[in-house]
Amino acid sequence: MKIIFWGTPEYAVPTLKSLHESNHEILAVVTQPDKKRRRGSSKISSPIKIEAVKNEIQVFTPSSITKDLTIQKELQALAADLYVVVAYGQILPANVLAFPKYGCWNGHASLLPNWRGAGPIQWAIIKGDKRTGVAIIAMEESLDTGPILIQKEITIQPNENYSQLSKRMSKLNSELMLEAIEKIENSINNTQNENYLSLIELTPQGDLGEEPSYARMINKQDYLISWDSSAIDIHRLVMGLYPNAYTIWKGKRLKVLTTILFDSNSNYQIDSKEQYGTIVKVDNQQGIKVLTGNGELWITKAQLEGKNTLSNNELIQQLKGMELKLFGKFGK
Repeated sequence: MKIIFWGTPEYAVPTLKSLHESNHEILAVVTQPDKKRRRGSSKISSPIKIEAVKNEIQVFTPSSITKDLTIQKELQALAADLYVVVAYGQILPANVLAFPKYGCWNGHASLLPNWRGAGPIQWAIIKGDKRTGVAIIAMEESLDTGPILIQKEITIQPNENYSQLSKRMSKLNSELMLEAIEKIENSINNTQNENYLSLIELTPQGDLGEEPSYARMINKQDYLISWDSSAIDIHRLVMGLYPNAYTIWKGKRLKVLTTILFDSNSNYQIDSKEQYGTIVKVDNQQGIKVLTGNGELWITKAQLEGKNTLSNNELIQQLKGMELKLFGKFGK
């Protein structure tokens, strides 16, 4: 198969590697434009662009594939058999979806129709899902609504964070995409029938008997811990947004990287909102215990703004230099 690959983050790299190492031909890669670094004028390329350049694959970086008619024409002229899309970051317009001979196929990081949208892995963890998976779907103009070719479930492990789960799902996506392309090849079997989808066994999402849920894009406000939330919800937020959930200590941002539930079944309630985020115990072996809206939570690993990541005793000693004490309060 002659393939154009669409993707941007590290999550998509294993699939590009698998396709490049297979007997398929990668004609080109489409990815998001280079981004400016936080400091200085230099720019940083997406992980997919870096991988493509390393393997001497042609790269396109439209700021808007919908508006960039020049790149659209160049892609169409390449006459790909199919497009493979993994976390590209833009919606492909209907005319572009019609370019490849055997369609566009998306590797989506959820068990559809659950968690359609931009942040399926994060929201699965944040909402406490016990399972997730990867779906390979035939793309439509609507967001993640296409019929399913392959879908495989995996269990979300206890205390598994976004980084850990993402790596497992990325590997699964690379495996399923190769399997999906083989299914497509076997189904079409060199047919001249233009209605190729009628030859491929697909499952409409509506046939699965589940209501869709939507994984909206994570925004800046989501990363700030609200200590009036329950301990279990904060714990899930820390895992789901790893490594970027944070609180404030003495005016400095403190990234909270690892937490442990003191009692996940606690019905403990506090009367005053002023107590949320209060430090109630400091232990060199276990960390810092904090009151939440329902229950208590240990902070065991964190990173103070401008400093290295520290755990337990080292973290405590660092924060003691910034007036860490019992009944101090995070979030101020």
